[in-house]
Amino acid sequence: MNKQELVNKVAELSGLSKANADTAVAALFDAITDALKQGEEVRMVGFGTFSVSQRAAKEGRNPRTGETIAIAAAKAVKFTAGKGLKDTVNP
Repeated sequence: MNKQELVNKVAELSGLSKANADTAVAALFDAITDALKQGEEVRMVGFGTFSVSQRAAKEGRNPRTGETIAIAAAKAVKFTAGKGLKDTVNP
């Protein structure tokens, strides 16, 4: 499902116009993004949790040359599915 299909589904399920559903979906994405930028966790009970985790610096290897390279530390977005979502997907 892409963003437009999600907007169409939200409009269908909620009775909103497609324009209003698009605004609502965009606002949801913006709210999640802003919270993650600030280092906050976004927890939706029954659905899941979005969080930011820190990856440590490490050494890697270039597969073409075999040369050792340094991989910098980085932040990564993590999603952990909640019990309700897991139970729906795996009945």
